[in-house]
Amino acid sequence: MNNIRQSNTRIDWVSRSCRLLGAISDEFKTTQPFAGLTIGTGIHLEPKTVALLLTLRTGGARIVATGNLNSTQVETVSFLRQNDIDVFAETTMNNDVHDQFLARILDEKPDMLLDNGGDLFARYLDNPYPGLIGGTEETTSGRMRLEPLRDVLSMPILVINDSPIKQFAENKHAVGQSMFESYMRLTNRATNGKRVTVFGYGACGQGVAACFRAAYGAVSVVDTNPVTTLSAHFDGYGTPPRRDAIKSADVIITETGATNIVTEDDMPDLKDGVILMNGGHFPTEIDVAGLKASNLVKECVSYPEQCLESLHLTDGRTVHILGAGHMVNLSGPRPLGNSIESMDIGFALQARCLERVAQTKGRNKGTQDCVVPVPADIDARVAENYLKLHR
Repeated sequence: MNNIRQSNTRIDWVSRSCRLLGAISDEFKTTQPFAGLTIGTGIHLEPKTVALLLTLRTGGARIVATGNLNSTQVETVSFLRQNDIDVFAETTMNNDVHDQFLARILDEKPDMLLDNGGDLFARYLDNPYPGLIGGTEETTSGRMRLEPLRDVLSMPILVINDSPIKQFAENKHAVGQSMFESYMRLTNRATNGKRVTVFGYGACGQGVAACFRAAYGAVSVVDTNPVTTLSAHFDGYGTPPRRDAIKSADVIITETGATNIVTEDDMPDLKDGVILMNGGHFPTEIDVAGLKASNLVKECVSYPEQCLESLHLTDGRTVHILGAGHMVNLSGPRPLGNSIESMDIGFALQARCLERVAQTKGRNKGTQDCVVPVPADIDARVAENYLKLHR
């Protein structure tokens, strides 16, 4: 990461703490795996992302970057622009504005895409151009979106979230920690004795359930998969029927990757004072618009500094919504997101996977490498390097 302006900011602290990316950057100075290539990125623009983008640039890439809904941090955009990275982004919850930024990335006709939620690859199919050789997808939500498109995409796309390392290091451990931190940061409310219902018991849901239980919450889990629900039962969580779990909850957390998990239809069952928060990638798990439009809502009171809204109902109950239903661990004042170490691992996987795709030089057309997990040898390499640095 040479020729970077020095600072004494959070970005500087984060960059120095990303030791895996630092080592990869030193290697990329010599190997130049992305020489002559443009990489278009659509991923949360926050301090840890700076370390990844500068590592890719050190490897010879030209970077054109945008962010995701509601998570773009102004200081990050400013820093990247000061360091000669093209950024088309601003903090927004407006889908139309976000779509314009995605279009700007694709107008640059990048050779590879680093996607988050399938936004860039899906839009590429609307107006394909020659020369796109493949890329990466960060999330399970994006994988679910792109899998049905494998036949038409027909290029190497490696799914970072399908790495076992990503699953336990970032999703299970870091998401749980950051969701708990965000609950405390935005509400300043205790969790002791609170009834917490977690929707979804994948790796993220497991981490969230564990962290809230460790903070003396009484945690229940709801999952549509009976095998997963049985796993939660054996882990010691309550697994009541969905409606019972909603009725009893002081806090409801969604971690499913699906849509309409909590909707207007649930309004009669929501407990007075319940707090709703989403940890999924897209702001569609909690139907905030539908809740606000309910005939039961008498008044909506906003607390902008806390990124919190309170719906006062006609029967005297109050329902609180954090982050407007967006990913709460990147919402509100001083959002931190997941831990530096977990993101250093995930972004190391990103760098190595993009390096692997670049090595194909567009030769690997077809579905065999399209929307597939991180290759096992990359997982092993990243794990070994992390252990060497942190043992």
